[in-house]
Amino acid sequence: MKQETEEKIQIKHILVFTLMNEQFGLDISCVREVLKPLEIHHLPQVPDFIEGVINLRGKMFAIMDLRKKFRINIIENTPKKRIILCKVNKFIIGLIVDSVMEVLSLSEEDIQPTPNAISIQVENNYITGIARINERVITIFNLEEILSKKEMDILEQVKKKD
Repeated sequence: MKQETEEKIQIKHILVFTLMNEQFGLDISCVREVLKPLEIHHLPQVPDFIEGVINLRGKMFAIMDLRKKFRINIIENTPKKRIILCKVNKFIIGLIVDSVMEVLSLSEEDIQPTPNAISIQVENNYITGIARINERVITIFNLEEILSKKEMDILEQVKKKD
């Protein structure tokens, strides 16, 4: 009987990272690698939240600063700053975050839906839920929805240049 109950509970593995002392999460299935900051080669005529590209083992990847994307105060480099390489739709893109904390295993019960008042204000529905673990609150992103169609088209052009 206990085994049946455990099988019905879906577990999600979430990579927890920070931006301005707030905790956010991504489904670990989209994460390819976590890197220390690398040299970023800037590109002209891209949205301001696209920092440029990095060369990693002979491949070029676009880098997006999540602080700029979400209009959060920009800070200089910190020792814990990381780039999370993630699969977003058909691209692998790097996300600049303040730090990477851990991977959490959460049940569906741990993740609450986004309140209606917030989901109406958030374009593209990129917030999939909010996890509350004891006193911690973790906003969980759906990277498939984080970029608009126009932004995806721009990334397509960047990809063609590499």
